[in-house]
Amino acid sequence: MKKLITTIKNIFKIEELRKRIFYTLALVLIYRLGSFIVLPGIDATAISGSKLAAQGQDGLIGLLNMFSGGAFSNASIFALGIMPYISASIVIQLLGIMVPYFQRLQREGESGRRKMNQYTRYLTILILLFQGPAYIVNLHLQLPPDAFLVSGVWFNTTSTIILLAGTMFVMWLGERITDRGIGNGISLIIMIGIIARLPFALVAEVGTRFTQNQGGILMFIVEMVVLFFIFVACIALVQGVRKIPVQYARRIVGNKQYGGQRQYIPLKINAAGVMPIIFAQALMMIPLLFTGFAGSTALNNQYGFWYNFIFGLLVMIFTYFYTAVTVNPTNMAEDMKKNGGFIPGVKPGKRTAEYLDNVMSRITLPGSFFLAIVAILPTFAAIVFGIDRNGFAQFYGGTSLLILVGVVLDTLQQIESHLLMRHYDGLMKTGKLKGRSGM
Repeated sequence: MKKLITTIKNIFKIEELRKRIFYTLALVLIYRLGSFIVLPGIDATAISGSKLAAQGQDGLIGLLNMFSGGAFSNASIFALGIMPYISASIVIQLLGIMVPYFQRLQREGESGRRKMNQYTRYLTILILLFQGPAYIVNLHLQLPPDAFLVSGVWFNTTSTIILLAGTMFVMWLGERITDRGIGNGISLIIMIGIIARLPFALVAEVGTRFTQNQGGILMFIVEMVVLFFIFVACIALVQGVRKIPVQYARRIVGNKQYGGQRQYIPLKINAAGVMPIIFAQALMMIPLLFTGFAGSTALNNQYGFWYNFIFGLLVMIFTYFYTAVTVNPTNMAEDMKKNGGFIPGVKPGKRTAEYLDNVMSRITLPGSFFLAIVAILPTFAAIVFGIDRNGFAQFYGGTSLLILVGVVLDTLQQIESHLLMRHYDGLMKTGKLKGRSGM
């Protein structure tokens, strides 16, 4: 406890770090305040208890509502949140794998990164031009007619512009946090949206245990202990890497020696992150779009065996797919060869690419299996403990837990790097804290 207090004091002793933390907190506060500002022309009192509020509790819409911190179900000016930008980033990332022009931009360093960021912003606006009107149509379907104080073309047009501006403003907040704050701004904004639901879910769970005689404090303690070990397992999944040794050839230029050192390539066990779960959730929602089909299938029962079995299987398949798209052993082998590096016992070039591909295939199997388990853990928590699947059970696994763990580790890693640069002790007594991008 004494070391923790000392570490906190050291954090606030560093002026730059202190300013970054307060700057981040200020922008996060602005984001949260904006999540409660309802679109002009809508009666805010008519939203609570409406179909819109119920719509944001489950399925893909519930996922969007979670990422936006409840702004989606509040008909807020930030209702679309940061997800259009995330979608655009994924598309640009995939183009960087398949399209030669974007591949060249990736190799151009900082200038190429700026161009790709600009393309991502343009694509975000294009996506918003479709999602904005779609959200307005959804409002008309989910809210009662008397909820609209203004209607017609004027309301639809202005609301679409406001939604577009709201998402772009949230994107700007994320970029400001990345540049002048602590951590990855976009990821931090998503995490804040998830954490915003945690206190309400926790209070509801405590109320259920103590007011409805469902186990009382003993069952609540058991839940917390299980949740703790799940957090530990997720940290191991996020940080787990297979280190591939790389030896660089020794070069002598003049009187100086270059290279000759052994380094490591950290191949992550879960290189795909949370994307396989998001893709699988989106795909599982397709049958539910057809109400006639959904009523006669086991896929409509989220507590059923077949729903969770297929869901877990899709997570494993998408883990392999997304890993294959984002991790390119051929490019890694070529870069290694250009810099005079080689894996001991493996020939440079094609053999190295094959070796890296085989290693990735082997470590992705257990990674995909554990990721599938994490994806279906909320259902197990709901069945075993009797927790509301759309409430506190969401924090037992799925995208919520993985994003929380990953973003917190990244943020703590940045804080620790500031401490170590000023010759203070890090956040841990031994070793170095590793984030998702840690070595």
